Amino acid sequence: MWPVLPSGQLNEEFDWPIEGLLLPNSPPMKKPIHKAPEQYVPVRLRVLRNGDKNKARAHIIISPDISPGRKMQYVDPEKKGNVKKFVTKYSEAETNQTGFHQLLERCTEILNLPSAARRLFNEKGKEIFTLKELQRDELVYVSCGEHWINPDLSIAQQKKQIFLRNLASDISKIQTFCSMHKIEALVLEVQSDIVSGAKLAVRKPIFGKEKQIIEPEEKQMQKNALTSENASSEILHSPKQSKLQKLCHQQFEYRDGQIISYAAPHLVLGVRGPNLRSGVEVVLVEKKADDSHQRWMRKEDSRTFHLVSNPDLVLAVSMTKARDEVCGYPVIAQKYNPHNNGASNQKWNYMKSTKAFMAFHSTSLDKEITAANYAGVCTSSVTREEKVDQPGYYYLSPSGKKKAMLCLACGQSVRAEKGLEQLLPGLPFLCASASETQKPFSRGPFKVIDVAKTDLSSREAENTLSYYEEHLLSLRMKTCTQVVSHCGMAVTNQKAVKIIAYKNGDGYRNGKLIVAGTFPMLLTECTEQLGLARAASKIYTKDGTTISSLRNLVLWAMDESFIQRDSEEPKEEADPVGTKEIPVKSMKGNSRMKVKTKSSPKSVTSDSLDGIDPSLLTLILRNPIAIWVSCGEPFLSPNALKKAEKIEKQNWLKKDKILADLDVMKHKMRQLKGRRVAACQPATMVPNKSPVQLVVVEGGWTEQTQEEIKLLDLIRHTEAHLSEVQELQSKRNSLIAPKCIAFKQSNLYKQPNAKRVWIYLNGGRLEDGTYAWGKTISELLNDCSSRLKLAHPARALYTPDGEPIHSWDDVERDMVICVSTGRSFRTQRELKQLVEIRANYARICRQQGPQATDIMLSPSTKLHSLVPSRAEFLAEPS
Repeated sequence: MWPVLPSGQLNEEFDWPIEGLLLPNSPPMKKPIHKAPEQYVPVRLRVLRNGDKNKARAHIIISPDISPGRKMQYVDPEKKGNVKKFVTKYSEAETNQTGFHQLLERCTEILNLPSAARRLFNEKGKEIFTLKELQRDELVYVSCGEHWINPDLSIAQQKKQIFLRNLASDISKIQTFCSMHKIEALVLEVQSDIVSGAKLAVRKPIFGKEKQIIEPEEKQMQKNALTSENASSEILHSPKQSKLQKLCHQQFEYRDGQIISYAAPHLVLGVRGPNLRSGVEVVLVEKKADDSHQRWMRKEDSRTFHLVSNPDLVLAVSMTKARDEVCGYPVIAQKYNPHNNGASNQKWNYMKSTKAFMAFHSTSLDKEITAANYAGVCTSSVTREEKVDQPGYYYLSPSGKKKAMLCLACGQSVRAEKGLEQLLPGLPFLCASASETQKPFSRGPFKVIDVAKTDLSSREAENTLSYYEEHLLSLRMKTCTQVVSHCGMAVTNQKAVKIIAYKNGDGYRNGKLIVAGTFPMLLTECTEQLGLARAASKIYTKDGTTISSLRNLVLWAMDESFIQRDSEEPKEEADPVGTKEIPVKSMKGNSRMKVKTKSSPKSVTSDSLDGIDPSLLTLILRNPIAIWVSCGEPFLSPNALKKAEKIEKQNWLKKDKILADLDVMKHKMRQLKGRRVAACQPATMVPNKSPVQLVVVEGGWTEQTQEEIKLLDLIRHTEAHLSEVQELQSKRNSLIAPKCIAFKQSNLYKQPNAKRVWIYLNGGRLEDGTYAWGKTISELLNDCSSRLKLAHPARALYTPDGEPIHSWDDVERDMVICVSTGRSFRTQRELKQLVEIRANYARICRQQGPQATDIMLSPSTKLHSLVPSRAEFLAEPS
């Protein structure tokens, strides 16, 4: 996205990134004036099947016309009167997507593809997503969903590529299953702050350590109270308080058909929206006694919680997305699965003693079947020869006598080929893919791996995964040695190099193992594996060295290995036999000289590893070489980033320690004050020699004790130290940030200094206000004028108490501000009184005429005799 001006042009002066909040029920914005969409002209294309070498077999096809005028032919004749309205509602994105799908349908028919066409590629292998990317008479390759196959490769090499991709796809399913089949104990938790609308997830429990946290809490409080007087500015604090705060997010209570947050009893679990469907998110909502969308019916036999408004929906854990260790699995309302196995994500255990909801409260077999269904793995690989009650499908043989039953994953893979029907619960079966007689289903949901030969039981799942991963790695290394280079020269003796690739700026996080035989192949794999937004163009080592070929990378790794060995070699005392030490050093020197002398004739950008000592090369290529990949930006040192993150973490921990100790001291101050007030000790009257004050009152419950005075001084000292730490932290962040983003040469990524405030009109109600933004007082006044739609520009700002605001430093984020067009501050009551006075004046003028408001002043008769010259006057109507 990019901010635009009212005219529809891009606002290039805007500073990025955007800093702000997503606001619900925000006021409508002015719609920019959009230009009419450009007319798309259909183009002629040449289409081929994916990987086809013979360009003479290309078919000619015309792309569909997606101009707005062409939409009129699809309008129902009964709606001809509203054709214009129909065309304007049809968005440009939907039009482009519809046209692209029409092109794929034409390609499916003209190329006679075995299944529907899904992807388009140009001659260089770049994928095409819209019709506007197509050029006239361009040659495009059509696939049914598979990756691009280079037509320049031989048929055997193309088959190897397809086989490796299919094998990698099958292994990814097994990896997903292995990460899910042994789900540990997870409990219900609020993801963020405990407020209305907060999402829910399941994560590791904290209540197991509840007793160890709570029991020593009072002792720690007493210890802090005793030692707080001599406490230094460096305050240590245990993470027990943060664990207690996290514990509140995992505590719920099931009472009266509602799942209530223990920390906030006014919030309960519920779903939003009148149209309920399977997969809707479960969130915290305000507690209402008559709302059936937040009431749950507990069934002990099935260990499920059914939604009262729709009993077919139950409380469940969503497993469609990959698990995030930070956010966990999200919680949703899902359609009830009545089978004994395959629905462990819908089964809960409410532990009343710990006030926790334990997810996946079921047997190990149920968890494994559930993981297999969501990972797309055949359940026969898990259960082997055991028949179990599970979700599945069945179909009848052509004769109608035999019934073949398939598990959920196998049924979904062949659903388009067979007329399948769902199985009813209570019927145990073994998937037909495990049967040797069912040859069409021997692979099940896999593309390459045989289901009957795959053992994914609880004991052998990890071993099976390791076997297939090693097998895939060995096949890739063999394939890389046979890849044809871009220059047409076969690299027959080229050894593949194992590499650990990291994204530049990510440090040592999210590394990907890549096996490459040429440098262009390495760049392509890095772009795909790391998910870069642009093509990878630069490779760096950990010391910042730029790599331009695989040969340079291997030579750098050799030098680094020699340097590391020299540094790790201990300094030994001189040996009496001096002749033994010399050959070792000479051998090292000779090995380095061999590398340098043999590699010097080669080109700098060559990927050939010829000329390098084979023994050294084997030793270096044994372990992967770490590299950092960029799309053109300069190198960001991983060690510097790691050090900066460590310093930032230490600063935050230090700040948390100070804040926690401040809370302890303030709590003690409140306790001391409460004890002093509750004691109500009388004061002592002490005689005084001063004639002005003969008696002095000392002591008593209104006077602070010495302990309170010392503690107050310590609190002030700690608050001053906290402000110093925060200022130092901000300075360090400002110094570290330019080092980390030195390649950003413009002010595009400067954080804006804008503040958001809640504004309302002078004399109006606070609830009728809205949000406004600004970087200065003048900018905020201009935004207030437009947001409140004032007839005159805003000129003054006040606090809700009537104090004027003159400096921008007095404005805080999310502050409430009263806006005036120049008049003095008025409350709503004062404004009502003024309106009533004006209304009375207008009413009297209308009823008695304009002369009714004429007033004559005469001296009072009572005060005239006393003060004849300075009497007060009484107003009387004329």
